[in-house]
Amino acid sequence: MLVLGHIDYSNCFPVHASFLERGAPPGVELRSGIPSVLNAELRAGTLDVAPSSSIEYARNASRYRLLPGFAIGASGPVGSILLELGSPIEMLSGREVAIPTASATSVVLLKILLERRFGVRPRYRWFEQSDAADPVRDGAAGALWIGDVALRRGLRLSASSAPRPVLDLGEAWTEWTGLPFAFAVWQTSAGEEKDEALLGLYDALRESRAYFVEHDEELARRHAPRFGLEPDHLLRYWRSLVYDLDARMQEGLLHFYRLAAELGEAPSVPALRWVTG
Repeated sequence: MLVLGHIDYSNCFPVHASFLERGAPPGVELRSGIPSVLNAELRAGTLDVAPSSSIEYARNASRYRLLPGFAIGASGPVGSILLELGSPIEMLSGREVAIPTASATSVVLLKILLERRFGVRPRYRWFEQSDAADPVRDGAAGALWIGDVALRRGLRLSASSAPRPVLDLGEAWTEWTGLPFAFAVWQTSAGEEKDEALLGLYDALRESRAYFVEHDEELARRHAPRFGLEPDHLLRYWRSLVYDLDARMQEGLLHFYRLAAELGEAPSVPALRWVTG
C-alpha cells in the first residue's frame, strides 16, 4: 500500500482528478492536507508520496526521490500566490510582512523576490490565513496569500472600490528570471523496494492527468463550489498552470534552489534524483 498525499487546494486537483472522482487505484490510499502538513508527514515517512513543496526537496534531498514529469507550476501569473500590499514594495524594509503558516515554498520565493529583486528586508511574522483574516487591516505592511484563499482574496480586492495593490509572485519570478516556477513536485520518501508500486502510481497519475485534460470544463462546473469559485474562473486558473516537470521547469527549479541556498533557506543546490525502476 502506498499512501499518497493530496494538497487540499484546487491547484492539485488536475493531476489527481481521476482519483478524486472515481477513487484511488488499488494499492493507493489518498490523504489530504495543506502543504506544510504534507511536508512534515512525508519527512516523517507517514506518507510515501506527495506533491510536496519544492523547497522541501532542497532542504531534505537525501531523503527523497522525484516522480518524473509532475509538478504544480506556472510560467507567468498564477493568481494563487499573492503579496497584498499596504505600503509600496520599496518601503517594506523593517516593516512587518505577514506570511501564512500553510506555506513553505511560497514564503521562500517571497523572500527571494523581496530581498534579491527589490532590495528590501521586511520583518516576517506567521499568520493563519483564512477568508476572514486581514493582516494589512491589522497593521502589517504586506501579507502573503496562497491557494484558494488567495484566489478568492484576489477577486475581492479587484472588485473593491479601493483595491489594495497585489504582487503576483509567479508573474514577478518569470519577469525577473525568464523561467517558469515549480511550486510543488511529486516526491517520495519510499525506498527502492517500493519502486514497482511507485512506477504503477506514475502510470496512474499520467492517466489521471489525461482524464482531467479531456474533462476539464465538466470538472470545473462540478467542483467549483467546493473551492468557493465560479466555474469559469476555476477553469481559467487550471488552464494557466503547468503540470509537467519538463526540462524548462527543471531549469527554473534549480535556479530557485540556487537562490534559496544563497539566502540560507536551503543547505545547498541538490541534484534531482528520480524514481526510475
